[in-house]
Amino acid sequence: MELDVLNDQQQTEAGSYFVANYPPFSVWSPEHVPAVRKMLATPVQAGEADADTDHCSRAVAHEGAEGEHCSRAAAHVAPKLGLYLHIPFCRKRCKFCYFRVYTDRNARDIDAYMEALANEIGMYARQPRFAGRQFEFVYFGGGTPSYLSADQLRRLIERINRHWSWDAAREVTFECEPGTLQEHKLHAIKSIGVTRLSLGIEHFDDEILEINGRAHKSAEVFRAYDWARDAGFAQVNVDLIAGMVGEADAKWADTVDKALALAPDSLTIYQMELPHNTRIVRESRDEGAPPPVADWATKRRWVDEAFAKFQQAGYVVSSAYTVVKPGPHAGFVYRDALWHGADMVGTGVASFAQVGGIHFQNLDQWDDYLGAIAADELPIARALPTTPHQRLIRELILQLKLGAIAPGYFAEKFGVDVRQEFADAWRSLARDGMAEVSGETVRLTRAGLLRVDGLLPRFFEPEHRNIRYT
Repeated sequence: MELDVLNDQQQTEAGSYFVANYPPFSVWSPEHVPAVRKMLATPVQAGEADADTDHCSRAVAHEGAEGEHCSRAAAHVAPKLGLYLHIPFCRKRCKFCYFRVYTDRNARDIDAYMEALANEIGMYARQPRFAGRQFEFVYFGGGTPSYLSADQLRRLIERINRHWSWDAAREVTFECEPGTLQEHKLHAIKSIGVTRLSLGIEHFDDEILEINGRAHKSAEVFRAYDWARDAGFAQVNVDLIAGMVGEADAKWADTVDKALALAPDSLTIYQMELPHNTRIVRESRDEGAPPPVADWATKRRWVDEAFAKFQQAGYVVSSAYTVVKPGPHAGFVYRDALWHGADMVGTGVASFAQVGGIHFQNLDQWDDYLGAIAADELPIARALPTTPHQRLIRELILQLKLGAIAPGYFAEKFGVDVRQEFADAWRSLARDGMAEVSGETVRLTRAGLLRVDGLLPRFFEPEHRNIRYT
């Protein structure tokens, strides 16, 4: 799929649009798995570092003028470390879902998976690469982490704590589907150290939720939100999707108003994309018709309108997808650490990881994953060692999602002036009205931020442009 979506008439076609990493997943390969094992067996070397991501992200997201200073925080210490846990269970598969999820597993299956997940974390805890290192952040993603019962969740944490704890983590995020929540379960979630609860609401219109295959209804949203507030989570985030099947101007405006009335600590809005393995794409192919989803120009307009309403209410644009209510818990440790080169151990079936400059993914089939764990083997399926230049590109394109980058950060960390290194890309963005580049100011315009994923391939190495991303 061509990613550079500057044509305002472009329809939403099958393919991956959201850029989450670099180089593209399609170039990762099983032949590089031995490099992962070798790296994990090697302690962190002197000089491997990341920057003070809190300070840097604030400087970039707001003024960008402190980029030179923030880069100087790159100390000669191990990179920050995170843990991702894939909980692949759902009540039903959404029609736009492209993740590895299961809707048919019984309690015994789930218990076997939880045991394997904890054992995988134990394998990583024993690797020399992680000796003495503690987690900066933890992320429960899915699937639906809140599909687990309170007892299943407690047993999982007990198992994990035998190997590695996250007592030192600054942020623990937990994704929830509103209809899976009960009041006692939310208290159990909070008891394991969760600081940021993310509610996958997606929409408030019951008809749209049903058309798109969501399991919950709007009444469950309001009930779950009240329980979450009563439980006292430090940060409650609400997710919406612009451009779901059946969306219309009036329905979207109503959903935005209802989200604003909840007064969440942060709001994340994704523009609907349709990877090839989604049910919507399969059905449209069978019917010989294009997917019934709004075009990109309409989706960008809807996100822009939503962000404008939240800004009028005092929220601040934090990234291409997120607005935050200013306050002590307005940050995103997971996001900012990853986008500044942190290591992340990805656990669970099909999970992604990046450690020591190598990207890798777990086996993506249930039996294969559980079989590897049973054999006391890390379940790694494919990998890609990256070059320093590729790591530079990765951080550059991900930090652009904040709306601006600090050239001094890249000069300090990579020894490269990104304004010169990518001069052609900056010129083309400025020409198209997508970016402003002047001196130390390198920022996207609002139009550029709303379509940032479509702009990022301009910074890719030539061999990675116009190829399949996943």
